[in-house]
Amino acid sequence: MRVGIIGLPNVGKSSLFNLLTSAHAQVANFPFTTIDRNIGMAPIPDQRLINIAKITKSPKVTCAQIEIVDIAGLIKGASHGEGLGNTFLAHIRDVDLILHVVRCFHDPQVPHIDAAIKPEQDYDIVRTELLMADLELTERRLEKTKKKAEAKTKKKA
Repeated sequence: MRVGIIGLPNVGKSSLFNLLTSAHAQVANFPFTTIDRNIGMAPIPDQRLINIAKITKSPKVTCAQIEIVDIAGLIKGASHGEGLGNTFLAHIRDVDLILHVVRCFHDPQVPHIDAAIKPEQDYDIVRTELLMADLELTERRLEKTKKKAEAKTKKKA
């Protein structure tokens, strides 16, 4: 399973990624520190597996893992190609689950894309961009389907 961490720039996506994966993705106090996605593995410890390993005296225990993808920050207008929008949206399409991180802290050392920290507004920006991208993709597929149907109709005539 692949989990994509998404959100606006400077909300803590890479910090969470590093925590989950024990990776060392760059974390900095400026937008778009992450330009290309970071990929790491997060172990899923299972006490039942550990208990079985103790009983069987297994020398090695390998827990299941989840692939975590730290995706570059999204900005308003991404669905129309703003910022890293097209790359961002392509990376999202590659994951099975989206983990949306929203900034709820104020720190003068960590810039925010807006003057004020408004978690609900930040959430809405990302959600709207995802919905707009889905709508655009649906419209393109619908247009292709129409063209195929028209071509079949012309062949029959």
